[in-house]
Amino acid sequence: MRNLLFAIVISLVVGACASAGSRLTDDQRLEIHRAHAGAPVRSFQNFGTLYSWTALGDSALTVWTRRHQAYLLELDGRCPDLDFSHTIGFSAQGGTVFAGMDSVVVLDRQNTSFPCRIREIRPVDTKAVENAERRARERSVH
Repeated sequence: MRNLLFAIVISLVVGACASAGSRLTDDQRLEIHRAHAGAPVRSFQNFGTLYSWTALGDSALTVWTRRHQAYLLELDGRCPDLDFSHTIGFSAQGGTVFAGMDSVVVLDRQNTSFPCRIREIRPVDTKAVENAERRARERSVH
Protein backbone atom coordinates (compact mmCIF):
# COMPACT_ATOMS: atom_id res chain seq x y z
CA MET A 1 0.00 0.00 0.00
CA ARG A 2 2.82 2.40 0.89
CA ASN A 3 4.51 1.73 -2.48
CA LEU A 4 1.28 2.48 -4.36
CA LEU A 5 0.84 5.77 -2.49
CA PHE A 6 4.47 6.70 -3.17
CA ALA A 7 4.02 5.96 -6.92
CA ILE A 8 0.89 8.13 -7.07
CA VAL A 9 2.62 11.05 -5.32
CA ILE A 10 5.66 10.79 -7.62
CA SER A 11 3.48 10.70 -10.76
CA LEU A 12 1.55 13.78 -9.58
CA VAL A 13 4.80 15.69 -8.95
CA VAL A 14 6.19 14.70 -12.37
CA GLY A 15 2.90 15.66 -14.03
CA ALA A 16 2.91 19.03 -12.28
CA CYS A 17 6.46 19.73 -13.42
CA ALA A 18 5.65 18.84 -17.01
CA SER A 19 2.55 21.01 -17.13
CA ALA A 20 4.22 23.94 -15.37
CA GLY A 21 7.09 23.81 -17.84
CA SER A 22 4.80 23.64 -20.86
CA ARG A 23 3.00 26.93 -20.15
CA LEU A 24 4.08 29.80 -22.40
CA THR A 25 4.63 33.27 -21.00
CA ASP A 26 2.68 36.26 -22.30
CA ASP A 27 5.88 37.51 -23.98
CA GLN A 28 6.39 34.18 -25.77
CA ARG A 29 2.78 34.09 -26.94
CA LEU A 30 2.91 37.74 -28.07
CA GLU A 31 6.06 37.02 -30.08
CA ILE A 32 4.32 34.06 -31.78
CA HIS A 33 1.17 36.06 -32.55
CA ARG A 34 3.23 38.95 -33.97
CA ALA A 35 5.27 36.53 -36.11
CA HIS A 36 2.08 35.13 -37.65
CA ALA A 37 0.18 38.40 -38.09
CA GLY A 38 -0.22 40.04 -41.47
CA ALA A 39 0.09 43.68 -42.48
CA PRO A 40 -1.93 46.22 -40.50
CA VAL A 41 -5.55 46.75 -41.54
CA ARG A 42 -7.83 49.70 -40.81
CA SER A 43 -10.65 47.77 -39.18
CA PHE A 44 -12.47 44.51 -38.58
CA GLN A 45 -16.12 43.57 -38.19
CA ASN A 46 -17.56 42.71 -34.78
CA PHE A 47 -21.28 42.54 -34.26
CA GLY A 48 -21.26 42.21 -30.47
CA THR A 49 -20.08 38.64 -29.93
CA LEU A 50 -16.51 37.42 -30.01
CA TYR A 51 -15.70 33.76 -30.55
CA SER A 52 -12.79 34.12 -28.12
CA TRP A 53 -10.00 36.43 -27.00
CA THR A 54 -6.70 36.16 -25.17
CA ALA A 55 -4.64 38.81 -23.44
CA LEU A 56 -0.98 38.87 -24.47
CA GLY A 57 0.30 40.90 -21.54
CA ASP A 58 -1.15 44.30 -20.69
CA SER A 59 -0.81 46.07 -24.04
CA ALA A 60 -1.89 43.54 -26.68
CA LEU A 61 -4.53 40.89 -27.25
CA THR A 62 -5.80 38.61 -29.97
CA VAL A 63 -9.54 38.48 -30.64
CA TRP A 64 -11.23 35.70 -32.60
CA THR A 65 -14.30 36.91 -34.45
CA ARG A 66 -14.83 33.36 -35.77
CA ARG A 67 -13.15 30.01 -35.12
CA HIS A 68 -10.37 30.61 -37.69
CA GLN A 69 -10.50 34.41 -38.02
CA ALA A 70 -8.50 36.44 -35.54
CA TYR A 71 -6.89 39.86 -35.16
CA LEU A 72 -3.91 40.97 -33.11
CA LEU A 73 -4.74 44.27 -31.43
CA GLU A 74 -1.81 46.37 -30.25
CA LEU A 75 -2.88 49.05 -27.78
CA ASP A 76 -1.56 52.60 -27.27
CA GLY A 77 -0.11 51.65 -23.90
CA ARG A 78 -0.69 49.63 -20.82
CA CYS A 79 -4.31 48.58 -20.29
CA PRO A 80 -5.27 48.06 -16.62
CA ASP A 81 -6.58 44.59 -15.76
CA LEU A 82 -6.47 43.36 -19.37
CA ASP A 83 -4.63 40.19 -18.44
CA PHE A 84 -7.01 39.50 -15.50
CA SER A 85 -10.37 40.46 -16.98
CA HIS A 86 -13.01 37.96 -18.02
CA THR A 87 -14.99 40.51 -20.03
CA ILE A 88 -14.06 42.92 -22.81
CA GLY A 89 -15.99 44.93 -25.34
CA PHE A 90 -15.34 47.59 -27.94
CA SER A 91 -16.24 51.26 -28.24
CA ALA A 92 -17.18 50.68 -31.89
CA GLN A 93 -20.57 51.72 -33.18
CA GLY A 94 -22.21 49.82 -36.02
CA GLY A 95 -20.10 46.68 -35.79
CA THR A 96 -16.82 47.98 -37.26
CA VAL A 97 -13.79 48.37 -34.98
CA PHE A 98 -11.23 50.93 -36.26
CA ALA A 99 -7.56 51.25 -35.33
CA GLY A 100 -6.74 54.69 -33.93
CA MET A 101 -10.39 55.51 -33.25
CA ASP A 102 -11.86 52.70 -31.18
CA SER A 103 -10.91 51.17 -27.86
CA VAL A 104 -11.01 47.83 -26.13
CA VAL A 105 -13.18 48.28 -23.06
CA VAL A 106 -12.02 46.14 -20.14
CA LEU A 107 -14.37 45.46 -17.24
CA ASP A 108 -12.69 44.85 -13.89
CA ARG A 109 -14.05 42.96 -10.88
CA GLN A 110 -15.96 46.02 -9.65
CA ASN A 111 -17.53 46.46 -13.13
CA THR A 112 -15.45 49.57 -13.71
CA SER A 113 -14.63 49.97 -17.39
CA PHE A 114 -11.25 50.96 -18.76
CA PRO A 115 -11.14 52.06 -22.42
CA CYS A 116 -7.79 51.23 -24.03
CA ARG A 117 -7.21 52.78 -27.46
CA ILE A 118 -6.41 50.35 -30.30
CA ARG A 119 -3.22 51.50 -32.05
CA GLU A 120 -2.96 48.72 -34.64
CA ILE A 121 -5.02 45.81 -36.01
CA ARG A 122 -3.37 42.89 -37.82
CA PRO A 123 -5.06 39.71 -39.11
CA VAL A 124 -3.60 36.54 -37.60
CA ASP A 125 -2.94 33.19 -39.28
CA THR A 126 -4.69 31.14 -36.60
CA LYS A 127 -3.48 27.73 -37.80
CA ALA A 128 0.14 28.93 -37.82
CA VAL A 129 -0.26 30.37 -34.30
CA GLU A 130 -1.74 27.10 -32.98
CA ASN A 131 1.11 25.09 -34.51
CA ALA A 132 3.82 27.49 -33.29
CA GLU A 133 2.41 27.56 -29.74
CA ARG A 134 2.21 23.75 -29.67
CA ARG A 135 5.84 23.45 -30.86
CA ALA A 136 6.99 26.02 -28.29
CA ARG A 137 5.22 24.16 -25.47
CA GLU A 138 6.76 20.86 -26.61
CA ARG A 139 10.24 22.43 -26.67
CA SER A 140 9.81 23.85 -23.17
CA VAL A 141 9.01 20.39 -21.77
CA HIS A 142 12.22 18.84 -23.10
